[in-house]
Amino acid sequence: DKAIAEEKEKELKEEEKKYGFIAVSSGSGLDKIFKQFGVDEIISGGQTMNPSTEDIMKAIDKINAENIYIFPNNGNIILSANQARDLSEKNIYVIETKSIPQGFTSLLAFEEDNSPEENFQIMTEAIDEVKSGQITYAIKDTEIKGKKIKKDDIIGIVDKEIKAVSKKLNKTALDLIETMVDEDSCLITVYYGLDVKDTEVNDLERKLKRKYDDLDIEIVEGDQPIYYYLISVE
Repeated sequence: DKAIAEEKEKELKEEEKKYGFIAVSSGSGLDKIFKQFGVDEIISGGQTMNPSTEDIMKAIDKINAENIYIFPNNGNIILSANQARDLSEKNIYVIETKSIPQGFTSLLAFEEDNSPEENFQIMTEAIDEVKSGQITYAIKDTEIKGKKIKKDDIIGIVDKEIKAVSKKLNKTALDLIETMVDEDSCLITVYYGLDVKDTEVNDLERKLKRKYDDLDIEIVEGDQPIYYYLISVE
């Protein structure tokens, strides 16, 4: 029995890879992109269903890797991710991403040949290279910083602050992007959600390409609920 146990342990060791990745995501299109980046375990999450520390621990246990990076992709999930790191006996690094676009940008910075600490540092630094915005709808009448907002208005948010409001989806998106773009910007990426019609997506793409003809524009199917568009500017 001891020989079998030792053999099994040896096999597990042989299968162990250097790096593993866990990402919290909220849409089949977004999941697909994370998978393309080499993410091993995707945890379903978002504004309305934040995964628990236990959910993250389960994902950690499924990965046979020496070093595991966790991308919470939401400010509300960072605490649970850090608790999972502290509870786990594995070598865990939490990259404190607060949005899906930050998660993508951080993963792009990863280099297989770097040490775990070097990767942790460069992936954390990469977070600051991207501005993230969300387009959603107001759930009630309110007034914030002098902006009157009616229930079901389309609102644009950057860093938890409402920067654009209108009755029309693409007008809000364009107004929000205008606040995000500066002279250093080179790429605008829009991930469109489950509830956005193809005609709206095509209209936004056309208007963005006309307005920002010197920038790269990427339109990607995200399939996320709640947020019509997730927007990143780099």
